[in-house]
Amino acid sequence: MDTSSSSSSDDERVIEFVSRLGRTRKPRIFRKRADHFIEWDENEFYNRFRLSKRCVNTVLDLIAFKIESPTNRNHAVTSSQMILFTIRFLASGCMLITAGDFAGIHKTTAGKYIWKVLQAIAQLKKKFLMFSNDPVVLQSIKKKFYSIAKFPKVVGALDCTHVKIQSPGGSNAEVYRNRKQFFSLNVQAICDSNLKFLDVVSRWQGSAHDSRIFQHSKICSRFENGEFGDSILIADSGYPLKKYCITPLLHVETPAENLFNESQIRTRNPIERTFGVWKRRFPILSTGIRLNIRKAQCLIMVTAILHNIATIEKEQVLPPLPVEIEEAINFLNL
Repeated sequence: MDTSSSSSSDDERVIEFVSRLGRTRKPRIFRKRADHFIEWDENEFYNRFRLSKRCVNTVLDLIAFKIESPTNRNHAVTSSQMILFTIRFLASGCMLITAGDFAGIHKTTAGKYIWKVLQAIAQLKKKFLMFSNDPVVLQSIKKKFYSIAKFPKVVGALDCTHVKIQSPGGSNAEVYRNRKQFFSLNVQAICDSNLKFLDVVSRWQGSAHDSRIFQHSKICSRFENGEFGDSILIADSGYPLKKYCITPLLHVETPAENLFNESQIRTRNPIERTFGVWKRRFPILSTGIRLNIRKAQCLIMVTAILHNIATIEKEQVLPPLPVEIEEAINFLNL
């Protein structure tokens, strides 16, 4: 009996050993990684990344020291490669596995480095996405808004737009479903007349009303406290009328009131144009963000920062998008 028991135990060990041999580790594969700065000319590069080489290099100079690998061992991904496949991810709305294939790396590595780059760019917020209370800066903004339709004292156009996301899951998922019946983040933004973002709030669920977002925002508190003097924001009728927030008249009876509304609407137009340019530059905002909520909020902020850098570089002309993406943008801006 003892002999058969010992024999059975030996057989089990042999089977276990053979099964372990069958689960050998997959060999590492190092794929070729193209240098996209060299491979594409300026137009081809712009069509693929929605930003010029000069603009990407500007961002790279600001964040390279934050994202570079500590060593070059094991074919480490360079900071240049990291930022390029991250921007490609933003400019195409592709899945992580596609972004990884584009860069010649595994999708897990792509996801890790994309998040690393997003965090690094988000830290540039104070440099490129700040509502300044400097009187000289405010006066310059007022003059440019006034030149549109003679509406005085305007320092920003205010509105919200929905950015599509995947269902976050969990018991509170439905609060992210908006009135158009898809999951989104309702993003509040203020822009100047040059289509540059001055302030962005990306933390609210799709079901939140525009006025509620504004009333709970830091920028509202700053205006309430008189930080901007007699300066005003201009918004649509979805917002409450305040001494610092002017909305259009709902009932027009006289030519003067009609003229007021016309001037107000034309002066508010830059925020609609800003949303259009922003979503055309980064189609991931229209096709849908396939990341968790925290990363999606960061991604939205990063695209706003990149949009501002592109605006400073005067990169306003964008190549046409596929029809389905254009339709998605129009649907989100309704």
